[in-house]
Amino acid sequence: MAMAMEEPRKLRGHKSTATCCIASRDRPGLVLTSGEDGCVCWFDLRCKDVQFIIDVGTEPVSSFCFKTGNENILYASHGNDIKSFDVHTLSANSWKPLESFSYNKDEVNQVVCNGKSSFLASADDSGDVKIIDIGQKCLYKTLRAGHTSICSSVQFIPWRPWEVITGGLDSKLVLWDFSKGRSQKIIDFGSDTQSNSGQCLNPAFVHSIAIPEMDMVDKLGKICVVARGDGIVDLINIESELSRKGTSSKGSSSSNNVIKRVCLDYSVGGHNAAVSCVAFSLFKEKGRFLISGGNDKTVKIWDCFKCLDPDNNNNNRDFLHLNINLSKKVNWLCTNQSDSENLVVCDTTRVVKVYSIS
Repeated sequence: MAMAMEEPRKLRGHKSTATCCIASRDRPGLVLTSGEDGCVCWFDLRCKDVQFIIDVGTEPVSSFCFKTGNENILYASHGNDIKSFDVHTLSANSWKPLESFSYNKDEVNQVVCNGKSSFLASADDSGDVKIIDIGQKCLYKTLRAGHTSICSSVQFIPWRPWEVITGGLDSKLVLWDFSKGRSQKIIDFGSDTQSNSGQCLNPAFVHSIAIPEMDMVDKLGKICVVARGDGIVDLINIESELSRKGTSSKGSSSSNNVIKRVCLDYSVGGHNAAVSCVAFSLFKEKGRFLISGGNDKTVKIWDCFKCLDPDNNNNNRDFLHLNINLSKKVNWLCTNQSDSENLVVCDTTRVVKVYSIS
């Protein structure tokens, strides 16, 4: 349903388009944004102005993440490089990074840290994914030959500690065993009849992936959410996909009552242009909502519990909890744990917007 939203709070600090945003798990109200100006801005939502700005480099900061378990350490990608910073050692006159990794041959699109803070994964324009050993400060593995085009997104799978999942502009979703450096499963949305809803806008490029955190899995299951270029948001049960063609799947549910795939398209109030980003809610009942943003200048808040309830599958008109109309396309979004000011949206401007979702 569409609702008139209160005017969002505006966070100012970037000199050009904001590209990405993340929210602290340890300190509610702490939000970081990155931009095409090569900077990372730190905001405390209890305060009016930007707290400080890290000058990463001259190229746009395409992605960044906290070190799991230590949010004073930040990893930021710009161009082919990934730099790490310790906020305790930063000053207005010194932006010297702790470390710099230059293993990617092409521009990095996303960098993520695994749950034990032992590895980084970085996906780049060549289609490769580099797995970096943080402790040893070296390249651990290169994952290649899974994608034939740009690898746009990568996420570690928390319940499968040696596996990552990637998405690309070849319309493929690839599950990897990064300890062996090889793919285990490839889903091609370009030819996948399971997700063919008749919605035909653009190719089914994978722009973004969201994986639930371990404390969400009991309620949501072992799923992967995919933001697609044809306007569809897919909720896929990873374990069911792995076992579909006889692939070994430890710990997968044998219950027939598990939803294996949910397709959120225009027929249930979905996007009518490419979906650029998906994220799970951290506010209130953690993981209850799935938030998607798209090139149709909308943000949609989906009720995950209803989407994944087998008894509700025929009553799918109420999947959409809230629709927010924007004036610009969405680049990225994230959620904050607070009861208010809990949705942060980077659009194609330099001003970041913060909404309150109830």
